[in-house]
Amino acid sequence: MLTMQDRMNSRVHPQWIEQHFAWYRAAWIECGELIDHYGFKWWKKQAPDMEQVRLEVIDIWHFGLSALFVEGKSIDAIAEEIVAQLEAHQPSGLDVREATEALALHALQTRGFSPALFHDLMLAAELDFDGLYRAYVGKNVLNFFRQDHGYKEGTYIKNWAGREDNEHLVELQATLDATAPDFADNVYAALAQRYGEALAG
Repeated sequence: MLTMQDRMNSRVHPQWIEQHFAWYRAAWIECGELIDHYGFKWWKKQAPDMEQVRLEVIDIWHFGLSALFVEGKSIDAIAEEIVAQLEAHQPSGLDVREATEALALHALQTRGFSPALFHDLMLAAELDFDGLYRAYVGKNVLNFFRQDHGYKEGTYIKNWAGREDNEHLVELQATLDATAPDFADNVYAALAQRYGEALAG
């Protein structure tokens, strides 16, 4: 996932690590969006949209991974640090809102990202590592797809056939084998076919 994130970020800006973008800020903003999907308004009836919550968890992971990159540190070294943090961490048992707030607070206080606190959020959202990987690959592919179809230029159409591309992604991924070595390529091909059909008709 770190390798895929580096490739995606390099697509947007070849020297992205040296730019010191505020990845922590993107992460905590996504935390706010997650809470919105989960619900926080005690003064009105709300039901958590857990599918959207998990999509926001994946978005947070994209920005969190990016925040862990620093000049001169290899992907293998970053991966080892993540594993070490996760192995040393005792799950907190926080609920979705509390885990999200803890992660956002850490991001704001440190201008960084905590894989351990992110794991608490994963557990609260009932997302395991296999699910994280499958969803991450899908969203990473969608991000490439968006770039290839004019996202940066503003010409990409995000809603097809009355639904957002994220929704199409979830539906298409459910039909594909996430353990296949060409899983990412298959996701891209499925997106391309559906996008083409939507624009054509």
